[in-house]
Amino acid sequence: MQIMLKNDLGFVSYNFQIMARQILVILSLVLCCYSNIYAQDAKRFEKEISNYLKEDASGIPANPILFVGSSTIRMWKDLEVYFPNKNIINRGFGGSQMSDLLYYANDLILKYKPVKVFIYEGDNDLAAGEKPKKIQKETKKLVNQIWKNLPETEIVLISAKPSLARWGLKDKYIELNQLFEKYCADNARVTFASTWSIMLKDGIVRDDIFIEDGLHMNKTGYDLWAEVIGKFL
Repeated sequence: MQIMLKNDLGFVSYNFQIMARQILVILSLVLCCYSNIYAQDAKRFEKEISNYLKEDASGIPANPILFVGSSTIRMWKDLEVYFPNKNIINRGFGGSQMSDLLYYANDLILKYKPVKVFIYEGDNDLAAGEKPKKIQKETKKLVNQIWKNLPETEIVLISAKPSLARWGLKDKYIELNQLFEKYCADNARVTFASTWSIMLKDGIVRDDIFIEDGLHMNKTGYDLWAEVIGKFL
């Protein structure tokens, strides 16, 4: 459609179909750039993921129970000691966010065909300024992707934990955990494992359950977690 509009210099011809195509091209370029940045950001974990792939080359056990997520999972190196006689695989990768786990879902979740998968993400996301609702949206995408490929797999979402280092963000953490809990309540196939209250004393995060950085847990902290997680095994 072409319209003649008058300005101080006279009539100017506007072809809105051409303008619309130009706008679509610009939007496509913006989305493409965003997608590339997103992928490049996730690729910062390629070396760590590659090491897991090499480890898997020797064989993957059948029907494992899978733990995935950020460094809180990665640093739980003795999971099999806490839960003996369970076929457990730990595929945590430090510093990760929910978007990273979504990006690597094929390599870190789907390929193992787990009977149950425990997911811990959201901690680093909030610290990086991500909004709880955005994290929840990414979580839903991940859950749907798992079920699309592995409809029988059980999923457990572990709550974002309180910590000394990030106690200033507690309101955001509580908001995210409430979103997780409601999502699980509305979906019988997803379970919520809350580790929040057991890490508090008189409403304040305990100071005896972390290593020096005030963020990652020591054995006492993992002992507390095992009490909660064990109920889902």
